[in-house]
This record gives sequence, structure tokens and C-alpha cells, in this order.
Amino acid sequence: MSSHIDTKQIEHEGLRQVWSVRDFARRHRLDKEEEKRLLALFGSFATKQELLANAQRPCLFR
Repeated sequence: MSSHIDTKQIEHEGLRQVWSVRDFARRHRLDKEEEKRLLALFGSFATKQELLANAQRPCLFR
């Protein structure tokens, strides 16, 4: 089943913000290898939504 998504609502939620991949990695404490992977995937800049969907952090408990 499909539903209608209002694009104006998405723009106001902040997911369309463009971030520097390096700043995102620093803020979310990603290691250098993950930062390099995101840089190769997106280049220097990407939207917040893309970065959050593709960033991977290893589990700290095991």
C-alpha cells in the first residue's frame, strides 16, 4: 500500500540539510575507515538523511 508524502514537511524536518562528511564523522565519532568509506560513497558533502542511513558504527559491547 502506498501513501502520499508531503515534500514540504520533509524539507522542514531537517533531513534535507547538506552536511560535510568529515564533520558528520567527527560529530558521530566514526572511525577513519568509516569516514573514508562515506567519502568514497558520497564525496565531500551529503544530505543528513543519506549519512544517517549509510553510517555504520561497530558495537562497543562485544
